[in-house]
Amino acid sequence: MAAAHCDGELAPSLEQIVHIVEDDEQLRLSLMDLFQSLGMPVDAFADAAEFFGRASPECAGCVLLDLRLPGLNGIEFQGELETNGFRLPVVFMTAHGDVTTSVNAMKAGAIDFLQKPLRTHELLAAIKAAFAIDSQRRQAHASRQSLRERASTLTPRESQVMGLVTSGLMNKQIAFELGISEIMVKLHRGRLMKKMKANSLAELIRQFELLHGSAR
Repeated sequence: MAAAHCDGELAPSLEQIVHIVEDDEQLRLSLMDLFQSLGMPVDAFADAAEFFGRASPECAGCVLLDLRLPGLNGIEFQGELETNGFRLPVVFMTAHGDVTTSVNAMKAGAIDFLQKPLRTHELLAAIKAAFAIDSQRRQAHASRQSLRERASTLTPRESQVMGLVTSGLMNKQIAFELGISEIMVKLHRGRLMKKMKANSLAELIRQFELLHGSAR
């Protein structure tokens, strides 16, 4: 079975791939054989330069990452993922881990920190957890993107009304704030609710928070 590959040039791939980044060729090939034998899509890279040169931010899945790599090390690699637009969860593996390093990796968002030699059941459990997190992140990202597209159809006045409505102001207060009639506020409010496909004020507030909250 050939290695899986996602270039992301035509459309984002929903197939989850285990991206192995490991400079030890023997271990890298062994891990590829393991995942392929289980029917799991897998791709492998010798170092960070090869990964960033070939992998696409549109790829789904996770990164199985060696802590000690030539050039950019594992912790530095983890930091560069987000900078380069990747949302892939990271599972670290190392033969030289210490408590401080593992804590720093987890604080930076790593899913797990596995000690070499790897135990197959622990490895597969970590990959399964990383895939689940990847799915959740991508669903949340897709929801935010859909909301942004709907919000882009609002007129400037409708956007103003949305902000004031979701801040808790009543129609009469919004009319005073904007210097327009209460009837016009109701019209703008009805139109923006329709455009945002919000069936209630609570749903509109949730949408507003998603739009203006963290973009992660």
